[in-house]
Amino acid sequence: MSTAIVVGAGIGGVTAAVALQRCGWQVSVLERAPELGEVGAGISVWPSAVAVLEELGVKGVEKAAVVSKPAGMRKPSGRWVLAAADFGVEIPVMIHRAQLHELITAQFGPAITVRTGYPVTKISQDEAGVTINDDLRADLVVAADGIRSVIRGALHPEYAGPRYSGYTAYRGIADLEVDDGGGETWGRGRRFGFARLIDGRIYWYATANQPAGQSGDHAEVSEAFGDWHDPIPKLLAGTENVLHSDIYDLELPLVPFVQGRVVLLGDAAHAMTPDLGRGACSAIEDAGALARHLRETPDLITALSKYDAERRPATTKLVKRSRGIGRVGQLENPMVRALRDGLFTIGGKLAGLRRR
Repeated sequence: MSTAIVVGAGIGGVTAAVALQRCGWQVSVLERAPELGEVGAGISVWPSAVAVLEELGVKGVEKAAVVSKPAGMRKPSGRWVLAAADFGVEIPVMIHRAQLHELITAQFGPAITVRTGYPVTKISQDEAGVTINDDLRADLVVAADGIRSVIRGALHPEYAGPRYSGYTAYRGIADLEVDDGGGETWGRGRRFGFARLIDGRIYWYATANQPAGQSGDHAEVSEAFGDWHDPIPKLLAGTENVLHSDIYDLELPLVPFVQGRVVLLGDAAHAMTPDLGRGACSAIEDAGALARHLRETPDLITALSKYDAERRPATTKLVKRSRGIGRVGQLENPMVRALRDGLFTIGGKLAGLRRR
């Protein structure tokens, strides 16, 4: 039986483990944290990623229904700039990161073993396999160890790696009822968005331009957004815990996703800003593509080459688009922002006319 080591047990890592298991591989999952699990708030799972999860047997990620209440883009005053209904776009499933992680790991079978509290510090390979920390060996290693991937650093020490976006983010969950379809509100160098999770709670996020490394807490985000339109003040008041993190993505061009028998996956390969809501989806799609190529191509090295040829160009485009949307959304110049909002409004009206 072919063997694989998956380094990192986040969304991408555990999805890769399940995908390899279904291909008939024996999989060891290594996680440096003392326990298996996920932290964070809500994430969006778009239909392409839902399809991968369904193929892997993951239950509970239902396709989202059409939003029945108005949703879209607004100004801090509450004035509508763009209605989501005008575009008729697909709606992602909104789910808490920890809940999605549990649904995926529920598919772990006898072919998957998990080792927690195990940091990876060393990797080497030859024509026959890959060795981790001098004591573990497998036919394949999948590096799903995040944006500051130790394995990516070992394989590509010259690569610049993470790049600060120029803005920080706050995230939270509010357990209350709001009569609003959600969406995003764009202000001067600041944004606020919210959506309903499949369990009924409201996930919200906010961004603000500032240097990296600053502090961030509930009081700070409340001061910055507390006077914006309803229901934003209610969401902030109804939130117990606020998560704060600076936003980074990876420098372009991205490094090759494959070197020998080692594969980069998820944020280790293509970390992007959250502006498209595609980060976790891309990791899930990576796992699906890797398993598909391994099933369809008997030669391991050829299969991995096909994985890189498919996923690197696709995710490079997403990194660029996410970065571009972030820059537009975080604009501070009043005249440029007015032009931006006007173009969005006109675009929405034209799209609505075409749909009708």
